[in-house]
Amino acid sequence: MARKSVVTSLDVVPLSRPYRAADELRNLEMVLRSGHAHGDGLFTESASGRLRRLSGSANVLLTTSATHALEMASSLLDIGPGDEVVLPSFTFPSAADAVARTGARCVFVDLDPATGNLDAAGVAEAIGPHTKAISIMHYGGVPVDVEIQVIAAEHGLPIIEDNAHGLGVPGLGTIGVLAAQSFHDTKNVHCGEGGALFINDPGLLTRAEIMREKGTNRSQFLRGQVDKYSWMDWGSSYLPSELNAAVLDAQLSEFGEIQRLRTAVWDRYSVELADWAAQNGMLAMNPPGGVHASHLFYLLMPSWEHQTRFISHLQTHGVQAAFHYVPLDSSPAGLRYGRTLRTLARSEDFSRRLVRLPLWAGMTESAVSRVIEAALAYRISPSMAA
Repeated sequence: MARKSVVTSLDVVPLSRPYRAADELRNLEMVLRSGHAHGDGLFTESASGRLRRLSGSANVLLTTSATHALEMASSLLDIGPGDEVVLPSFTFPSAADAVARTGARCVFVDLDPATGNLDAAGVAEAIGPHTKAISIMHYGGVPVDVEIQVIAAEHGLPIIEDNAHGLGVPGLGTIGVLAAQSFHDTKNVHCGEGGALFINDPGLLTRAEIMREKGTNRSQFLRGQVDKYSWMDWGSSYLPSELNAAVLDAQLSEFGEIQRLRTAVWDRYSVELADWAAQNGMLAMNPPGGVHASHLFYLLMPSWEHQTRFISHLQTHGVQAAFHYVPLDSSPAGLRYGRTLRTLARSEDFSRRLVRLPLWAGMTESAVSRVIEAALAYRISPSMAA
């Protein structure tokens, strides 16, 4: 009797794997030898400079996470009780957390099924007398519809930009008055946990520095602009350590190579799965104009049932795949802290059909081939797709 093959953890192609940059250990050793392990040292300065050049944003403050950057953005715009912020339902909870913590209400909007991004018509409809800002996210690093910028300008509303997926895409990170960046270890570049706030309104920079430094003007003190620092405003400990900055700086120094490696994986999926996806009633990620950040690659299955089956099928072939966000408007906290104008059916449908494939810098050709071969082995008959 033939022995059934068993896939072990060593055989599995993971959904994501953090990139290792060549200079990480050297940079960390430099920090440890320097005696300056807290924030705002040489690597904080260097990484911030790389981010300015990469994004085009004039002012960059490293933070302990993108969540904290979004929290700072809400506070800098004085969002609070009685206010409303329009934002996508299909996004990570941090965007809503940053609003709810102020006492303001989230107004959730449906998505554009072509991109997974916020729908412009839905944004226009959701704006009301209490709207204080519009929060956007570039899903997969695919830019949101430019019409949203027009709508924001017409109503005089600031945009908060969640660019966690979009680093390096021209223009992204400079659309919002404030933009948040993530360096979680699932992102294209990382420092384990970390983030950044891009400040595109220079009038907000001084207060942002104070907010990041526990509400003190310590940054001005370190630059010699004041002779002592004091408590100036509300703030928190949003400044990452120099150890985090050292890893991030090493990662950013190899950003071009990281993107080359990730894009090669993305391109193979796009080319080699296109016909199979079409034949089986699926939709493969196909961003308008081909613009994306090589952050993720997804397939939209014909139904929720096939989402579940396909993920299980890949798992039996040693491939880790996953769905993504559960729409926030239907979540327990979303029902408590938010509202909608109508049922967000497209967000629910997108969430229940989406499957992400493994994508990370350093995936070998054989690993990519394993994912593709496992996917191609899944077939949907016309009767099952209905």
